[in-house]
Amino acid sequence: MQPNRNLLVRKLDQPQSWNPRVENYLRATGFYHVSRIGMIRGSHPLLAALVERWRPETHTFVLPVGEVTVTLEDVVHIFGLPIDGEPVSGWTDSSSDFVQSQSMAIFGRQPVLSRNSKSYIKLGWVRSVRDEEPLDTEESIRRYVRCQIFCLLGSTLFTDKSTAYAHAKYLPLLREYLPVAYLPLSAAVRIRNKYIPHVCVRKTQHSSA
Repeated sequence: MQPNRNLLVRKLDQPQSWNPRVENYLRATGFYHVSRIGMIRGSHPLLAALVERWRPETHTFVLPVGEVTVTLEDVVHIFGLPIDGEPVSGWTDSSSDFVQSQSMAIFGRQPVLSRNSKSYIKLGWVRSVRDEEPLDTEESIRRYVRCQIFCLLGSTLFTDKSTAYAHAKYLPLLREYLPVAYLPLSAAVRIRNKYIPHVCVRKTQHSSA
């Protein structure tokens, strides 16, 4: 039997590099495992094949082996995100003043933004801020870890088409260092309950139009 080429996926990019001195901090926040996964890039043939088999009535994929779906447990195993704790929620402010003030609080400097949307911060700039940290004080280490987590949110967990920018709405969640441990639970739940089903529904509706 010939392999179905539509189900071949691209390999992951190599994991993002980060200073091993912050390993214990990443473990404490729950983002250590996902830091080692690498940048995930989409595969259009795979997505198209899955969309064809998506049933919005049951939120399942109908495959030759039967009906399957993505569970929260799957997300836990793939990303290593803990699901115990309090979920994170809140409102989103996309104003210029908000982005500037939050960036100063998190990164200690003015952000480099997307030309198309002033709510999106360039991840390449965040990585440069991270790599310039001397890690000689507690605050420097915390800023480094905040930068690392922000990059993970934009490049691995909640990517856009470019994987080059992340929305500024995540910044308030990183402002208080200790509560950042609640972020993995929020990430896992959002990946399972929001992103995957909604993408398939939108694609299905678009295909039917």
